Amino acid sequence: MIRLVSGVVLAAAALAAMLFLPFIGLRVLACVVAGVAADEYLGLTGTPRRVSRWIVVVAVVYTCWWAAVPAPLSLVVLAIIAIVWLAFEVLRQGRTVEQAAVNLIAPVYIGAPLGMLVALHQLSGWKGTLVLIGTIVVSDSAQYYTGRAFGRHPLAPAISPKKTVEGAVGGIVFGTVFMVAALGFVFPATPIVVRVLIGMIVVFLGIFGDLFESRLKRLAHMKDSSSLIPGHGGALDRIDALLFAIPVFYFFILRGVGRP
Repeated sequence: MIRLVSGVVLAAAALAAMLFLPFIGLRVLACVVAGVAADEYLGLTGTPRRVSRWIVVVAVVYTCWWAAVPAPLSLVVLAIIAIVWLAFEVLRQGRTVEQAAVNLIAPVYIGAPLGMLVALHQLSGWKGTLVLIGTIVVSDSAQYYTGRAFGRHPLAPAISPKKTVEGAVGGIVFGTVFMVAALGFVFPATPIVVRVLIGMIVVFLGIFGDLFESRLKRLAHMKDSSSLIPGHGGALDRIDALLFAIPVFYFFILRGVGRP
């Protein structure tokens, strides 16, 4: 019951934010979520609560703020930031390259996608944002119920024992069908082949995002990223699939593929 109530409250809050918050409000909200999720990620990866950890959180929040403007991200700028960050972590903080890479991933893994979600809202409005989030929710629900009904073959037993191949297939089918139908309503000029392709890619990436975070939790011997949301775990647990799916859908909209 707690999980159901929390889920309803979260869904209502997310919908209200998409419908009523201005750009600056969405940008601030995304940055708050990014900061909380970054702290949970760093906890999963074993980064101690020192000044360097808070620097990473600030970097994630800043990346989210920066990526919220609808414009192509410069690969050159990202490369320069990555090199400077690695140099600082290895030379100044005395960390190994592997440890520095764990922190370096955080802005790319969490900050940039959440910023892109705000930029997506600016480009396509609440309908486009809802198409993406709805696809992930439908796929996730279909994976659960299809897996319970027909699941026989484990998908990734070493990472998430309860996930099955049958559940994944159900998630792909229902998630793709939802996106094809939703894009046909929101962006009717989009060819059916493109809708099917983008739907399958988004759902596949959502599944990978879920498994990626499950792997982090298993390595950390934790069931959830935190206990922030009753019955649902932490912020990272709620957005893990979205984080992998957002960039491809964002660039799909950014390039004008889905717009008339």
